[in-house]
Amino acid sequence: MTNQELPLPDYDHLPVSSLRHRIRSLREDDLTELRGYENGHARRVAVLEMIDARVDALRHGAQPSTGDPTARRPEQPPGVDAGPSVTRQTAAPPGGPPPHGTPAQPAHPKADRQT
Repeated sequence: MTNQELPLPDYDHLPVSSLRHRIRSLREDDLTELRGYENGHARRVAVLEMIDARVDALRHGAQPSTGDPTARRPEQPPGVDAGPSVTRQTAAPPGGPPPHGTPAQPAHPKADRQT
């Protein structure tokens, strides 16, 4: 099974904190599938325990949440159509030269001049 066939898209790149919330919308069979994948690949103890706890909760009456596991993730950068966030009007002014020496001669401070 590949990462793209899992119930959570891009599963391998989700941080544990996001997985905790993402698995709440999955059914027990989806969680079993994720557990098998996790056990065969990364074997992260925290993730395995989290999945086991969620399966146990579902078996004791909990219901999957209505969240969408394919929704945009905050840890995922926006698409290329977002455009630059800095424009010429919002950019900071250019910086001045360093206090000692010149940018062209950074290893020769003015104090080392010989007359």
